[in-house]
Amino acid sequence: MRHSIGIRRAALATTAVTAVAAAVTGILPGAAMAASTINSTPPPACSASALQVSAWQAVHRPVGTGTGAAVVQFTNVSQGTCVLKGHPTVAGAGNGSPAHNTPLKVTPTGRAATVTVRPHGKAWVKLTFVQVQGEADGYCVSGKDPVTYPTMVIGLPHSGKHQVALNDGVWAECDNKVTVTPVSAVKPS
Repeated sequence: MRHSIGIRRAALATTAVTAVAAAVTGILPGAAMAASTINSTPPPACSASALQVSAWQAVHRPVGTGTGAAVVQFTNVSQGTCVLKGHPTVAGAGNGSPAHNTPLKVTPTGRAATVTVRPHGKAWVKLTFVQVQGEADGYCVSGKDPVTYPTMVIGLPHSGKHQVALNDGVWAECDNKVTVTPVSAVKPS
């Protein structure tokens, strides 16, 4: 019986100390975790200057002789964590400014989710084009002429537009159409 009285006294003392601490700090017991979660601000969107962009032909792409599909990689070169979200815009560019480009008709696939990118971290999108067919100059199944661009301008919501060349050739496509995935933390193939 003495043992249970000691336990009750210890429990009452703990409750009293917790109540005093709550009165002094203004935080209710169990609310400390919730308060810190509510007050923390999410990382900002990655600025254009925070991102280094590179691109290469995808391993899995439609049959043909053009680019077919490409993977675009965004590397956070800033000192802070930031976020990317959404589907990219895509435009063909010559050797000029990203402001002078030919927008492609974009068909988004998949659901966009916020991707947190820590310093030196990476995120990706995959672009799939209407493929050029044949040899030499090639042809488009639609009857239109194929188009090649030395660079593409890839835009991300709230993260700027980025002019990028393929590291293994030129961008070749038909019909000025592209299917795009949303930004992902998983590297596509």
